[in-house]
Amino acid sequence: MAARKKVSGTRVSGSRASGSRASGPSPEEALVTDLIALLEQGTTPWRRPWDGSGGGHHVNLLSGHRYRGANPILLTLGMHLRGAGLPFWCGYAEAKRLGVFPRKGSKAVRILRPQLHSREEQSEGNEVVQTVQRSWVSYRPVPVFNVCDLEGEALEGLIAARQEAEGAGPQGAEARPEPERIAAAEAVLGAWPVPVSHGGGKAFYLPELDRIQLPDRAAFSGAESFYATWAHEAIHSTGHKFRLQRDLGGRMGFPRYAREELIAELGSVLLGQRLEIGCDLANHAAYLEAWIALLKESPRVLFQVLSAARQAADLICPEAAEPQGGEPQLMAATP
Repeated sequence: MAARKKVSGTRVSGSRASGSRASGPSPEEALVTDLIALLEQGTTPWRRPWDGSGGGHHVNLLSGHRYRGANPILLTLGMHLRGAGLPFWCGYAEAKRLGVFPRKGSKAVRILRPQLHSREEQSEGNEVVQTVQRSWVSYRPVPVFNVCDLEGEALEGLIAARQEAEGAGPQGAEARPEPERIAAAEAVLGAWPVPVSHGGGKAFYLPELDRIQLPDRAAFSGAESFYATWAHEAIHSTGHKFRLQRDLGGRMGFPRYAREELIAELGSVLLGQRLEIGCDLANHAAYLEAWIALLKESPRVLFQVLSAARQAADLICPEAAEPQGGEPQLMAATP
């Protein structure tokens, strides 16, 4: 009897949607162009302190589903670009059904929704038939609009209902108080198996010793700043050779160093969202310049880095399982 063996693999398609026009920039390329412009102004647009006025998390205006994976970074960037105050989003079709429409001239933010594919293939060799399960992931950019770009009679009531459901309204579930959020951040980061030493004036991760160095807690402006810095260095430590095996050997001023710093930056933003502490660290001009050069050389780097940041954040603080029908997470990006 022929032996049957299943082997899985993953292939990832590019970020440009199939069937998109060859002329002109893709939506993803346009996003990177906008991002470069903000970085050139000295702005780090994915950073913001935790704001519970709308619940803090990026959610669908109608269903309340949280946007997952690396998509919160894209949505935070989108909020910055349009000066939005609430992290509530919805697609055109679902808004239209309720009589709500995008304002003339408004632009959508495109999040990335993975499409999972698989098929069985048979191969023969040495008189053995093998059934190989081939799997791959493609990505469909999905446009969503922030509530600040919408209008319609029903909009005010929808926003009020969502604020209440997210804990920002008078009868909504009470948002977690700061001491509870800080205690949760301490528990998650304290459970990360990389030792932390305190003292000195700088924060860094030492791959050779697999150890994080942080200044004393009193040196930080507040608890959230301390945990945001810890989260940044913890993301670096996920790249260790016994974990995610990223290249941690770069030096300041070189592309691979800039890439790793961007992974740590965006990974700490994701952790800040999940731990509800935000990410409001100081900008470093040298990092901004290096990231600009990196993105100009290859716009696809942003989506590669988003994938790596998501993998790193998941290692430290995995996302809770989403109820059926929830927002799928960004799983990988084009290599």
